[in-house]
Amino acid sequence: MKKRLWQGLLATVILLSSGLIGQQVQASTIQKGTLTIGLEGTYAPFSYREKGKLVGYEVDVANKVAKKLKLKPKFAQTKWDSLIAGLGSKRYDVVFNNVGITDERKAHYLFSTPYLYSKTVLIQRKDGQMKHLSDIKDKKFAQSTTSNFGQMAKDNGAKIVAVPGMVEAMSLIESGRADGELNDKGAYAIWKKENPKTKVKAVELSTAEAPDVPAAPLLNKNNVKLQKQINRALKSLKEDGTLKKLSIKYFKTDLTKK
Repeated sequence: MKKRLWQGLLATVILLSSGLIGQQVQASTIQKGTLTIGLEGTYAPFSYREKGKLVGYEVDVANKVAKKLKLKPKFAQTKWDSLIAGLGSKRYDVVFNNVGITDERKAHYLFSTPYLYSKTVLIQRKDGQMKHLSDIKDKKFAQSTTSNFGQMAKDNGAKIVAVPGMVEAMSLIESGRADGELNDKGAYAIWKKENPKTKVKAVELSTAEAPDVPAAPLLNKNNVKLQKQINRALKSLKEDGTLKKLSIKYFKTDLTKK
């Protein structure tokens, strides 16, 4: 009798705990039952349109995370320079957009677990002679002003020409209105594949001068509950090999580790 009573109590505790976890996730999302995700949607291979459908590495990762949390994914496309501001104004719950972890961002927002390590390339016209970061001083670089790459260009003395994203930057470089751009190696590879007649080239910078940048989901500072849920989901996706498979699918290599 006591054994059956104990088993019943244990089952009740488990059910209540499960319900509580679900409530915690629901309480930390803008819309009940939904994980609203902010991204650009124009930054291949991270998030982009293919035959009208939103696809990409971060789209797939976000979908997998939402499934782990038993939430419906909802994507909100926004230009990079207003993406993080949109998180602050609670337009979405989390940003999946190759957001590099920096001390400045950590002071105002929460990061989840890194799911990618971004490598930097120096993009320029084919006749360009730049090989190192030291070469970009006083050169006009087309950059998103709030991006990691934009800050890197600024820190190394480049004159920043503000652009919304990579597509606009490449146009300025090809037309000669900008000397170059710093951007992600994977993103450039996809862009070059889609633009085989391009007039630009890219030089991969060594990790000594441009260390690999860890990218992770970005959340509002007070959303600790959701951060912990996403941390657990990403841990599971890494352990079962899902993140590695998705990285190889989109980047042809495993960028989920340093």
